Amino acid sequence: MKVLKFGGTSVGSPESIKEVAKIVSNIEGQKIVVLSAMSQTTNVLHQITDAIGASNFEEASSIIDMMIDRYKKVIEGLFSTEAVKNTASAFIEERFDFIKSYAHEGSVEIIDAIEKIIVAQGEILSTNMFSMYMNEINTPASLLSAFDFMRIDEAGEPDSDFITESLGEIIKANADTDIFITQGYICLSHLGDIDNLKRGGSDYSASLIGAAIVAEEIQIWTDIDGMHNNDPRYVDKTFSLKEISFDEAAELAYFGAKILHPQSVIPAKEKNVPVLLKDTFNPESAGTIIRNCEVPNKVRAIAAKDGITAIRIKSYRMLMAYGFLKNIFEVFEKFKTSIDMITTSEVAVSLTIDDDTNLNEIVKELEDIGSVKVDSDLSIICLAGDFSEKQKGGSAAIFNSLTNIPIRMISYGGSNYNVSLVVSSKDKIQALQDLNAGVFESK
Repeated sequence: MKVLKFGGTSVGSPESIKEVAKIVSNIEGQKIVVLSAMSQTTNVLHQITDAIGASNFEEASSIIDMMIDRYKKVIEGLFSTEAVKNTASAFIEERFDFIKSYAHEGSVEIIDAIEKIIVAQGEILSTNMFSMYMNEINTPASLLSAFDFMRIDEAGEPDSDFITESLGEIIKANADTDIFITQGYICLSHLGDIDNLKRGGSDYSASLIGAAIVAEEIQIWTDIDGMHNNDPRYVDKTFSLKEISFDEAAELAYFGAKILHPQSVIPAKEKNVPVLLKDTFNPESAGTIIRNCEVPNKVRAIAAKDGITAIRIKSYRMLMAYGFLKNIFEVFEKFKTSIDMITTSEVAVSLTIDDDTNLNEIVKELEDIGSVKVDSDLSIICLAGDFSEKQKGGSAAIFNSLTNIPIRMISYGGSNYNVSLVVSSKDKIQALQDLNAGVFESK
């Protein structure tokens, strides 16, 4: 059995939904199709929630009416029979009436719970419409609610045992079904309330499902032909990678490769399930396969992550002292802020974060430890490949390429598969282009 995940742009119009149906129909064997919400739907649903939270109920209702009009245009372009159009329209109206029922004063007090309920409707809408279309074109498919098997525990982590057991029972009870359709992103909490796997969670859903059933393959269908060696938005002459290892893919996804959610390769790696990245709008393209494979003794790919803040803590009390780093880490733990990179010297520690929500509070507490300097508007550039100790000169081409780019931090040695550099965001594009010329084009 294969798992096929399609993102928001893949189901963003009647034409693209029809293309997804062709792709699903042409892949042999049993498959579980995981769908995101239609493109921009999740953002608009958040806007509706924000309006309700601000007691702007007229604005919320106006946005909902706009969404009804948008979906009815999709229905008109997607379905060919009046009976199915009427069924789909009735379903759309029922779902948005349900959302509109929260646009009243009492809802403001429980807005956090309401937001998860409202945002979940995006995936519910897309999967129901796709299921109706598949049945209209005489391709039988069973709609499977993610709420029947996808659950997170008290810590907000996927309940793998529950997912495996519940999904296994469902598939066993429907052994004759070739196509299952289910929602990405959404799930239930350990208390049985509607919850989600956070932004980008549809990739994560697909990986969790693939790991639970030990799938033959997980396919992630997007609007780009696989993972590129560099960011094609900023760099010319990039190319799609034929294959990449789980470790390299995880590093690139975390440090900015938009094609893949950072957590999505972890469950697949644990069960050794290959992940194939494909282009919905160019299905003949080979794409990129992520699997256990040899890592070449060179840079394989480059990605960049924006919105980085660097914090330097300097104190001579650190010299020859133990427990100093522990005190620093406890500050970030207190404010639930994760650290991306860290470097140390005898008397100073530099680290980066990508969430500055509690920056002022963090800095205030760090000043009890030492002097603090903060730099913002930075970017992390990640280079993935083989950087193990057996390789010689692997970093020479990297730094020779950046002779005109000031480097704020370097992380080298924490992983065999990654070298990370921090530069000013204004220098990011030039750094990516210079690295492309120095690392790839020179070869």
